[in-house]
Amino acid sequence: MRWRSIIITQHAKLAYCSRTMIVQTNDGINQIPIDDISLLLISTTQAVITTALISKLSKKNVKIIFTDDTHKPISETYGCYPNHRSAELLREQLNWEIGRSQVLWTKVVASKLINQINVLKLQNVKTSSLEDELNKLELNDITNREAVIARKYFPLLFEDGFSRRNNGSVINTALNYGYSILLSTINQEIVSNGYLTYIGIHHDNEENQFNLASDLMEPFRPIVDFWLANKKFNEFTPDVKYGLVELLSLEIKYNGKNTLLRNAITVHVRNCLKYLSNEEQNIKIEMELLDEVPNHAINDNV
Repeated sequence: MRWRSIIITQHAKLAYCSRTMIVQTNDGINQIPIDDISLLLISTTQAVITTALISKLSKKNVKIIFTDDTHKPISETYGCYPNHRSAELLREQLNWEIGRSQVLWTKVVASKLINQINVLKLQNVKTSSLEDELNKLELNDITNREAVIARKYFPLLFEDGFSRRNNGSVINTALNYGYSILLSTINQEIVSNGYLTYIGIHHDNEENQFNLASDLMEPFRPIVDFWLANKKFNEFTPDVKYGLVELLSLEIKYNGKNTLLRNAITVHVRNCLKYLSNEEQNIKIEMELLDEVPNHAINDNV
């Protein structure tokens, strides 16, 4: 099982040789087995990567994320032709039952809202007003309780007056960075199962090629929120960026079992796709956050 998240933060050359990624920097040469790599984040514009390495990583379904000169994720690799994608799967996705899509979206939203409430409880914040809104959740969230709770949730978690619309906020920059890591990981799982990322069950933006991932990632967003709320930072430093990537190795409880976040995402995406494809009659999405989220988990920084 792949487990290593590799982060490139300085001038480097990345190449491929004998099933190994070679990373050459001013400090020396690192050799990392391709089979160990789950995610490669190139968090600098001063790195050079060979097409041979990109090709090998893509064949192994390793996601590569590139950042701009402000270190904000700006693009990622996206495998076009997984080996097991078939016309039958694509027809199936285009014809997912509306009723199942609505039920799944309702459970996704419910899980997200419950996790947001639990995050606030771990911060010793009163949640009665959010719980009242959760109780009003209807099929397909037709009254948009998700947005109503979000407007109350973020100011309670961070600070009074905080808004996700404030693009200049350091917290928002960090939230977007963390969410982009989740989105990329969900995309990776969708593609590895042979489905298209741009056909969603709720999100339906023609300019968003990741509509389905935007749907399925929602229950996991509060993990990013919780970690950042406990980080207490004033600048978007490399330490914060590393920590957000390392959250993929965080231990959580998903559907009653202790597992790493990256593994929970694999199970979650597979279960959702099976439900939508009528292979499973029921879908369960239950997640528990630990009382404490560590500052660091497992990763490699180069």
